[in-house]
Amino acid sequence: MNGTSEGLFSPAKAITRAEFLITVNRMLGLEPVASTIPAYRDVAKSDWFYSGVQAQTELGLTEGKGNGTFAPFHPVTRQEAAVWIVRILNGQTSSGTGAKANSGYRDDALIATWARPYVNAMSNLGLMEGSGGQFNPNQSLTRQEAAMILDRLLQNEAWSRKFSARAATLIHMGWQYDQSDAQFKQSVLKSNVNVLSPRWFFLNQDGSISDHSDATLSAWAIKNGKQVWGMFGNRLNQENTHYLLSSGKRTTAAIIKIRDIAVKSGVHGINLDFENVASADRKTFTSFVAELARQLHESGMTLSVDVSPDLGTDWTEAFDYAALGKSADYIVLMGYDEHWAGGAAGSVSSLPWVQRGVDTLLKQVPSAKVILALPLYVRDWEVDGNGNTIKSEDLSLGEQSQRIGRLGAKTEWNSQLAQYTAKYYASAAHRIWLEESRSLTQKYAMAMEHNLAGFAYWHIGGDTPDIWPALRNAAKYSAIQAQK
Repeated sequence: MNGTSEGLFSPAKAITRAEFLITVNRMLGLEPVASTIPAYRDVAKSDWFYSGVQAQTELGLTEGKGNGTFAPFHPVTRQEAAVWIVRILNGQTSSGTGAKANSGYRDDALIATWARPYVNAMSNLGLMEGSGGQFNPNQSLTRQEAAMILDRLLQNEAWSRKFSARAATLIHMGWQYDQSDAQFKQSVLKSNVNVLSPRWFFLNQDGSISDHSDATLSAWAIKNGKQVWGMFGNRLNQENTHYLLSSGKRTTAAIIKIRDIAVKSGVHGINLDFENVASADRKTFTSFVAELARQLHESGMTLSVDVSPDLGTDWTEAFDYAALGKSADYIVLMGYDEHWAGGAAGSVSSLPWVQRGVDTLLKQVPSAKVILALPLYVRDWEVDGNGNTIKSEDLSLGEQSQRIGRLGAKTEWNSQLAQYTAKYYASAAHRIWLEESRSLTQKYAMAMEHNLAGFAYWHIGGDTPDIWPALRNAAKYSAIQAQK
């Protein structure tokens, strides 16, 4: 905590909601997040506490006043502080300390029903005490009281250990797309990426493999403490893929070729991106992955395989998830294209949809082998009066932010989908289901709860700077909660 001015602490002064939040963030070790979309009407991007309020909101640790406002300059009441701290600590409130239980304070009747279990929990934890037998729930929390509460937490060995917990080291793979190597390097250095995946190798019509690798990028990655998993794709071409898989001779030659050029280019592994594989090629694709994994492993390299969520359609019928999971080191679940270009308007990656995809995959593949790929793009849908798609346009997150700002489109948080939505009119009605630091944090946090191996991002260069500290905060808070 800082003073109110040079040489003054103002101990008896009420602490505001913004001041209390920032102090708590410092205790948790959270980074500020200058989100592109403000969560509250009364917290402006120019406010000194904006990035702190956004950081805590995106983790779901505060929802403001629940009506689109945060009331940053309002004093925190004692019962509000109790709720805030217990939620952040993920404190447990048993039936014995629930809403119906008497707190034991003489002014128990003044404690709000919604705050009662938290007040009881804070008392049981020894973090807040009443005065003269009263809790004074509606009294403003003073700066010295806030200092005492947080100091008690920090002086507690178990809680202090939790707050100092370090985030787990996970895989953060970033695909290169529509960027030069120089641009890609600069983007990577500003991100959380520790595994680069340049789109270097592609299947040709005759079963051969085109090689666009550059060993200097691999050398740069190693120098900067990062790995390279060169992407080997089929460009979604089902016919070319079938031609390759229908011949044992061609698949053997292709596997040897990709292994040899991978070694030559100095990569640490291969990211296999074969999409739109025919359902009839399920067995041969599974065998192809198994042999490719064996050959790469003999050369000390890693194999990751990209898959779409299992929706029970022909698009994923070729994926034997369990078998692929046994052969490959990692299965990368592409958590996007819930609504694809040309289809019905909707979210690219809503939280419930991604959650179902993860849950389904984890029934067949261990969590330690699963990487969740997150979208750094959205679609701007032009729709008719009935909401039917006229056309759609892909936007990077930066382009999305610029368009929302330029057109003054109103954003609204959809808690069910865990993302903002926006509407605007420009010769026709447009809708966007936004991806930004808050929506991505929600999906990231869900994945952390499942102990996945890491994350991937399609594509690097589509991001905005705020998403990386937001995701680091999610990892940090997950580590705090995991500490015993």
